[in-house]
Amino acid sequence: MTQPSARRGVLAIDEGTTGTRAGIVYDDGSAGEVFYRPIKVAHPDALSVEQDPMEIWTATLDVARRALGSAGDTEITSVALTTQRATAILWDRVTGLPLLPAVVWQDRRYARDLLAYEAEWDSVLLTRTGRPVGSRAPFLWAARQIAERPEVAAAHREGRLLFGTVDTWLIWQLTGGATHATTASNAASTGGYLLREHAWFEEWIAAQGFPPELLPDLRADDADGAGFGLTDADTLGVSVPLAASMGDQHAALLALGGLDAGHGMCVYGTGAFVDVSTGLDPAMPRPGIDGVLAQPGWRQGGTTQYSLEAYASTTGSALRWLCEDLGLFSSPQEIGELAAPGGYRSGGPRFVPTLAGVRVPVWRPEATGSLTGLSLATTRADIARAVLEGIAHSVCDLVDGVTATMGAPLRQLRVGGGVSGSDPLMRIQADLVGMPLERVADSATASLRGSAYLAGASTGLWTSLEEAVEARSKGDVFEPELDSAVREEQRAEWRTLTQRP
Repeated sequence: MTQPSARRGVLAIDEGTTGTRAGIVYDDGSAGEVFYRPIKVAHPDALSVEQDPMEIWTATLDVARRALGSAGDTEITSVALTTQRATAILWDRVTGLPLLPAVVWQDRRYARDLLAYEAEWDSVLLTRTGRPVGSRAPFLWAARQIAERPEVAAAHREGRLLFGTVDTWLIWQLTGGATHATTASNAASTGGYLLREHAWFEEWIAAQGFPPELLPDLRADDADGAGFGLTDADTLGVSVPLAASMGDQHAALLALGGLDAGHGMCVYGTGAFVDVSTGLDPAMPRPGIDGVLAQPGWRQGGTTQYSLEAYASTTGSALRWLCEDLGLFSSPQEIGELAAPGGYRSGGPRFVPTLAGVRVPVWRPEATGSLTGLSLATTRADIARAVLEGIAHSVCDLVDGVTATMGAPLRQLRVGGGVSGSDPLMRIQADLVGMPLERVADSATASLRGSAYLAGASTGLWTSLEEAVEARSKGDVFEPELDSAVREEQRAEWRTLTQRP
């Protein structure tokens, strides 16, 4: 009698800004038990954000080993890596140790210095990298460390210095120092990646004082199907191909079904990300629409699936602020319960959750939030409804920004993240965006599963990305019920409110 074959799966690692997770993604596309370990984030001053690269590595190794320990007789066919983007690290190739703390993607210490580059470089960068100079400075940061820190300068002179983002650091560690590389979806976030050419923009990188010879090898997100090398058995416990490496939002877009142009996702967490696939040609930023970035969704072999991304910084953080800091509500769940019976009306309370500035459609970092339209008749339920409507309108602004940049409407929108668990918010969101929303049941593991699907497709676990993605069961669907005229009235009122000086 033939014995059933053992279950197969991918060890998927998701290294985020505040913690690292790992789990096995099985051949039916599902994720098993996910193991988690938090990571500290330091704020030495108002502009600096740092992390300990060794803590990132040891936390990653810990959860990966625990996930492998839970796999039982599952055959692990490969390893997939998902990481936070644009957090930069300098380390010594001989000792394997970092030379100083990592500078996190939220770091703004050189934002003022970057202003001096805008006049010469913004227009060039927008047309070639899909993003302006901005305030993120991994290359400028590294150049300054080489110039100002003797130990970093010495490592550079002696050929011992290595530079990379978190994915590069973890690829190097997982392969026992054999591979120093990054991928399209991670390189793009540094601001130095040429979208159409799949190459470093060395002229721009050198203009910041960064030595181009320190750039990691640039690969596809699946390393052109060849992988990034074998994992080191003495380190990880298994020697299998490290088959994929993706930025976190890119992996989530893939897992949530953004395989074709016009297919998008919104992940509601601390902030809200709206990402949409734009096909095999990049949809570049347009004048008059700030904060929408063109980027590779992912690169598989020699083909790039491009995407657009827009971000609002305060969704879940606005709920936390209202509940924990102000004490207006006991929990986000209470906000949803109070808001559920409400209906749309002109006037009344309006909550604008721009507590950390506005990015889309006009970049206004100095913008602040507001709660307006209050009267003696205002109830807590009215305010709760206004809070959810404000979050939903902010996400609509992101959707409007990406669709205007793309020049076409969304064809599909799947949602996930902790805040999307609110049914009242999702009903309001469907009404205001004017299209059905599918809340994916296992969205919490989307960034884990996305890179695993890419790894599995390149190593034969699935015949295609479509097979892996569409095997998942359908989630809850929220249909819009609001009359289109009322929807436009609500959106017009919101635009008037948020465009006030």
